[in-house]
Amino acid sequence: MATVDTASHSLQVRRHLVAPPKKVFQAWTDRAHLARWFAPSPDFKIVVHELDVRPGGGYRIEMRHPDGSSHIAVGEYRELDAPRWLTFTWRWEGSPMSDTLVTVELTSKDGGTEVVLTHTLFQSEELRDEHTKGWTGCMAQLAATLGCVRRHLLHQLTTQEADRCDSLR
Repeated sequence: MATVDTASHSLQVRRHLVAPPKKVFQAWTDRAHLARWFAPSPDFKIVVHELDVRPGGGYRIEMRHPDGSSHIAVGEYRELDAPRWLTFTWRWEGSPMSDTLVTVELTSKDGGTEVVLTHTLFQSEELRDEHTKGWTGCMAQLAATLGCVRRHLLHQLTTQEADRCDSLR
């Protein structure tokens, strides 16, 4: 579920995931894990060029679409408290967009993890709305990836689902 704040140009996306906070935190902070899900749809190929997960460390993550277009997110990690939360700046490489701020909070809930992603400091409603769609898609990708891993371990997948899950790993 996504909510937007029109006064401050911020957004919030909430999602319950079927994995413990430690596993979800790892999905946000491990290069191989990020490369499986960090895009708004499965159409994108994800390339993690840089990932230095520590306060002051940077990241550079490319999302390549089959049509040849690519979007590169860059920023700096501000604060981390594994496995409870992380905060980082966010902007698109090569765009006039100034740095925005993303906070991801992870709370153990109902046998899984409640993820609350808050993205603030947008310069316009249009940018905020575009990112709401993007983050909602990313959270769906993360849920699918973690769900595949869990269902794969429990041997509860059809052959077609197993093939799709294997492509996410």
